[in-house]
Amino acid sequence: MKKQYHILNGDSLMQQFPKTIDGEIIVARECFVDGSVEGEQLDELFASRARFLYQNYGEPQQAYYKNVVSEFQKIQNIGNNSDINLWFEDDLFCQVNFWFVTNLLENTIGANNTVYLIRPDSHNQYGFAGLNQSELVSIYKKRVLLPRLNNIASLWKSYQNNNTEELIALARQLKTSFPFILPAVQAHIARIPTKNSPGRPVLSLLEIMNDLDTKEFGPVFREFCKRENIYGFGDLQVKRLLDEINKPSN
Repeated sequence: MKKQYHILNGDSLMQQFPKTIDGEIIVARECFVDGSVEGEQLDELFASRARFLYQNYGEPQQAYYKNVVSEFQKIQNIGNNSDINLWFEDDLFCQVNFWFVTNLLENTIGANNTVYLIRPDSHNQYGFAGLNQSELVSIYKKRVLLPRLNNIASLWKSYQNNNTEELIALARQLKTSFPFILPAVQAHIARIPTKNSPGRPVLSLLEIMNDLDTKEFGPVFREFCKRENIYGFGDLQVKRLLDEINKPSN
């Protein structure tokens, strides 16, 4: 019988993961959607991420290696003849992590492993958190086989290289089998600042603060999650954007 692995996007799903589903749990604790993803080699990428998270969120670099890199090393050490279940949602936050994990698997695991994707039945701001134990078991039973990882894995390299033309082209090629990828890619491209716009998330936050007539974080964050659930940003990502918006000009 094949050994089961479950790669979860974050600790919240781990806390509610059904005990009736067998297998080893690995948690992807990254937020590649936010900040630098520079680095041709894995060690260069992890060093870049550790610096970014320390400089912007105060996370000690040694904690990053202990809590985050160690989980990715578990993925690299998955043995042959295993079932690997990827639990990722459709929002951009989850998708970028999904692309990275797929790329990591493509480059490290053996050919005898089988990889599956597990997603909520519909995209909303609650994702897996909105499902009870029986619903999580139900979507596990409906897992989708990923027969070839290379196309999805290529999304990571296009994202990492900031090659938006290649990213959108790949998403369109994958649209028939994986229609949820294209909206995430479009949301990513829409958030990139241009000469005439600070990007979709900032514009949305400005509109929300105007509509609610407040700069208070709580109400603004909750409304952003409703309007822009395609991004899947957590409180830390939204607060960083708000701090930039509200920073006094010189």
